[in-house]
Amino acid sequence: MINDERLVTYIHSLEKPGSELLAQIEKQAHEDNVPIIRKEMESFLRVILKTINPKDILELGTAVGYSALLMSECCKAHITTVENYDKRIPIALSNIAKAGKEDCIKLVEGDALEVMQCLPAESFDFIFMDAAKAQYIFYLPEAIRLLRKGGMLITDNVLQDGDIIQSKFVVRRRDRTIHKRMREYMRAVKNAPELETTIVPIGDGITMSVKK
Repeated sequence: MINDERLVTYIHSLEKPGSELLAQIEKQAHEDNVPIIRKEMESFLRVILKTINPKDILELGTAVGYSALLMSECCKAHITTVENYDKRIPIALSNIAKAGKEDCIKLVEGDALEVMQCLPAESFDFIFMDAAKAQYIFYLPEAIRLLRKGGMLITDNVLQDGDIIQSKFVVRRRDRTIHKRMREYMRAVKNAPELETTIVPIGDGITMSVKK
């Protein structure tokens, strides 16, 4: 995770522009304070997806559809994306329709864990986890079950802007549950016998795991 703002700005200045629609969605998301993936994460996803070329993707946390549409531009995959916040669902559906991606992006409304539990095992070769951070630890067993052998799990925002290394007494009281559960998740994903995992300090930190 790079904390030098000048360096981050410089890296961002080198990024190639995405599609016009993605630029519009990004601008609106920032105006509405809707969290979407950081530019570093976007660039990383583009390279990874073009490298492994997955056929079936599961995304946890649609928000307004930005990352699902980004992924659809990088590979010819069928994308299942899950969102539970009813105010964002119609916006995401509208953005998917504007992109003409209804055939390859399926938005499932509901609680991510409940949706995952209803899906058949080994259905996906790529899972992107960017939903409720305090729930990552509960999603992990299902993510492992749903991944095919050789499949990849990427989890975003795991370093919590550096708070992950702080004592729980330093973290704001309202953030302590997320702090505790994220530390539990990091231990679990790094030590899961089914996975080989690395921590990559880009954006707000990610874990990148491959199922053995």
